[in-house]
Amino acid sequence: MSAGPGRVALVTGGGGGIGTAVALRLADEGAAVAVVDRDAAAETVAARIRATGGHATSFKCDLADEYDVADMVEDVTHTLGNITDVCCVAGSIQRGTVTDLSFDSWHNTLADNVDSVFLVCRAVIPYMERAGQGRIVTVASGWGLRAGEKAAAYCTAKAGVVMLTQAIALDHGPAGVRINCVAPGDTRTPMLSQEARQLGQQETEFLAEAADRPLGRIGNPADVAAAVAFLASPDADFITGAVLTVDGGGTI
Repeated sequence: MSAGPGRVALVTGGGGGIGTAVALRLADEGAAVAVVDRDAAAETVAARIRATGGHATSFKCDLADEYDVADMVEDVTHTLGNITDVCCVAGSIQRGTVTDLSFDSWHNTLADNVDSVFLVCRAVIPYMERAGQGRIVTVASGWGLRAGEKAAAYCTAKAGVVMLTQAIALDHGPAGVRINCVAPGDTRTPMLSQEARQLGQQETEFLAEAADRPLGRIGNPADVAAAVAFLASPDADFITGAVLTVDGGGTI
């Protein structure tokens, strides 16, 4: 899969986990990558890309702040050029039932997972429409398609990402903007370890339970990055509004 000339990819949550894998994959395909995160981890990943001959710049951003997001998109465009690809990977999880969760935890989970996608897409789509084309990939979850226990806010947020993706596909497809969604299952990232701690489980026990699916293992960030790269490639030019599960059969 060739990146093609002038490809600029903005990756949110690029400082760790799936976001890092996506940033590395797109850089390997020749894209100039804007690695976006809320802390210095973004620069660590950008430096890693540059060290192997790739082109990457880090951008610090609070993705739940509309003004910060708008400024970040403008900065990326000024620094790297017209954004051709957006990968909305950033997110967080707070495990709990509706009676366990504080309102702040509920609100923060929706802000990190849904508001961030809305704000980034709202800021970048006008640029894409002026260019006559653009590719966006959002990252939801298998739990955005089927509910899981003690994850009320997260399931709601990720279902929102799925519906937002499809609404954007309807509204902006005529202007040349494609948007699709990847729905991972349990993936070996720091967030998965965080879930075990939130539930008070031993991590080894938690990971063993998570691997109980048809393919018999949890995912790796590279598994998800491969799906993102496909949906952002010319091979997927007639695909929009789709949801691709990458979960080893966990939602069957």
